[in-house]
Amino acid sequence: MIDPVLLRTDPEAVKRSQRARGNDEAVVDQALAADAARRAALTEFEGLRAEQKEFGGRVKAASKDEKPALIAQAQRLAAGVKAAEARAKEAEAEFEAVAVRIENVVIEGVPEGGEENFVTLREVGERAEFDFEARDHLELGELLGAIDMERGAKVSGARFYFLRGVGARLELALMNLALDRALQHGFTPLITPTLVKPEVMRGTGFLGEHAAEVYHLPEDDLFLTGTSEVALAGYHADEIVDLSNGPLRYAGWSTCYRREAGSHGKDTRGILRVHQFNKLEMFVYTDPAEAEAEHDRLVAWQEDMLQSLGLHYRVIDVAAGDLGSSAARKFDIEAWVPTQGAYRELTSTSNCTTYQSRRLATRFRGENGKTAPVATLNGTLATTRWLVAILETHQQADGSVIVPEALRPYLGGLERLTPVVGA
Repeated sequence: MIDPVLLRTDPEAVKRSQRARGNDEAVVDQALAADAARRAALTEFEGLRAEQKEFGGRVKAASKDEKPALIAQAQRLAAGVKAAEARAKEAEAEFEAVAVRIENVVIEGVPEGGEENFVTLREVGERAEFDFEARDHLELGELLGAIDMERGAKVSGARFYFLRGVGARLELALMNLALDRALQHGFTPLITPTLVKPEVMRGTGFLGEHAAEVYHLPEDDLFLTGTSEVALAGYHADEIVDLSNGPLRYAGWSTCYRREAGSHGKDTRGILRVHQFNKLEMFVYTDPAEAEAEHDRLVAWQEDMLQSLGLHYRVIDVAAGDLGSSAARKFDIEAWVPTQGAYRELTSTSNCTTYQSRRLATRFRGENGKTAPVATLNGTLATTRWLVAILETHQQADGSVIVPEALRPYLGGLERLTPVVGA
């Protein structure tokens, strides 16, 4: 939820954000009216409650003869307080119903527009070029005995797969490399639940426009998470966190699930767009004043990972209309996939400012001793999809794949993945 103080003091900034996202700005005026009604109802309730408290003192001090009339008056006053409280709660609910329709206010400088309006900030590394006909990651995976889509579909349906042999080892090597890097940067590792309550899923903003991509278990009223960001955001819900020693950084290792609703016909070959995958997600709680600097640090750590794997990539500043409801700014890093002649997203790093923490009631105590909502940030450090770029970038003419040097210690020193006879 957006900051109601910002809504009152600078509604034009909220409207600009709505326009940049391509959203309806009329909802801002509706929220302002609902906020005014909410505050008026709360003022009325608090005034009557103060009057009731004061009147209670008069009743206690009254003589025996005076008390019956005063008690009757106190009962009428109590009924008025109860009615005012009900009106205040109703006004609060009406405000929240309107305010929740306003997505996070974008940070100044975020490009306006939709998915195609991103700005490329930089390209790093050289594109892989071959003097032979390059194989795509699935063909390579099958040659190496690393990916089995056919049996994945047999067992679970379309867009499921088995990683086997060196494929399973390669993913674990990638994840462990990322975990070691996260530890070096002060992250606390967590293996997170992959089923969460509706209030946690809603609090992170995943039950808005992306609700169709989320798996729901109606009998249990639990949701399968598409990223450990959800569980990590809920980890400190309804708490006051201690930021006196700097940001709280967590690295969440989990299996993730996405329905990929509406993506039929897009990237259906191989493991680029699947229903289940593994991921190591960075998640940070920090002072809002430090959030943009922390965002840059997360991107730098991601780039360090990609460079150590010898991948060519670009960093893009995602346009406002493609941010999702929670992010105020998002940087994607897209790796070059040679056989597609295109960049494909490998990481997404978002600064959610205080949007999620307001919904989940996560606060910190500032220098003045007062509590305030924390800023939350998230970003991928490794995921199954990275295997696509690794296999294709480092392939050889004979179908073998050179193992990036950074991964070799996690594979027992293995330098090359070689085709398996009969794979």
